[in-house]
Amino acid sequence: MSSRRKPSSDRRGNKGRNDSGGHRSGQRGTTPIRNKPSADGPSAGGGSGGSRGKGLGGDQVEGRHAVRELLLAGTRRTREVIFSADMDPAPILDDIRGLVDENHVLLREVSRNKFEAMARTDAPQGVIAFAAPLQPVELDALVRQRGNTPPFLLVLDGVTDPQNLGSILRVAECAGVTGIILPRHRAARITASVTKTAAGAVEHLPMAQVAGIPAALQRLKELEVWTVGMDMVADSTVFEMRVATDPVALVLGAEGSGISRLTRERCDVVARIPLAGNLGSLNVSTAAAVACYEVVRRRAE
Repeated sequence: MSSRRKPSSDRRGNKGRNDSGGHRSGQRGTTPIRNKPSADGPSAGGGSGGSRGKGLGGDQVEGRHAVRELLLAGTRRTREVIFSADMDPAPILDDIRGLVDENHVLLREVSRNKFEAMARTDAPQGVIAFAAPLQPVELDALVRQRGNTPPFLLVLDGVTDPQNLGSILRVAECAGVTGIILPRHRAARITASVTKTAAGAVEHLPMAQVAGIPAALQRLKELEVWTVGMDMVADSTVFEMRVATDPVALVLGAEGSGISRLTRERCDVVARIPLAGNLGSLNVSTAAAVACYEVVRRRAE
């Protein structure tokens, strides 16, 4: 991997906090540029951290698109697919039946009452699958370059809302994010609600689970990946991001509290999304979409 270039707009920031979309504040600041790090430093807690037996979750998949993508991707074993009785015919249901046959998966049809008792989401669309849990990968593995594409990572600092997490994962997969970094504690796991909202994105996104986000950011520094924290308390906007074409990790914070103080201090750059209306912040999944597609735009230039 080539040496990291020093972006001209990066400056030392203060310790303000807010959510990833951010509320308006009189304080402004950005975090510092750092010198090129050593690539062979110790792992500082940056491994996958999770038990491979337990995994990340995601063993119950609900929703027609999510189940079809589970079967299409074939990245983990599907044990069983459940259909609710008395569903109206639909092409996607025919697709699922065909994939079930191809993959030699057990298909059962149960009464609507029994199906609803099994479901964990409000609108499972008459389809549930049971699969092997998603397994975490090592943090270092996320940084390995895929062909000519520099690593493009998303770091989630304590996102606790399953709907937001699912929406972020769907955005990330569509934007070409090459890996997700999740904290082991105080954050949403990959639940049935997450897999449904993500609409199959979890089958294609490598995910690392780490003991602490600040330690993971330190490891990314050692691996020469730029980290960009999304926070409204920043001078620079995401549209001025100078490191998008390099190996980069976008860091988004929890709903309400945003990225933590220590996380913010460990970021190379802190950037905000400019707001022109009266509201003080964006939903974290919307902020993720804006930031991710700014990286996409710059890499396409």
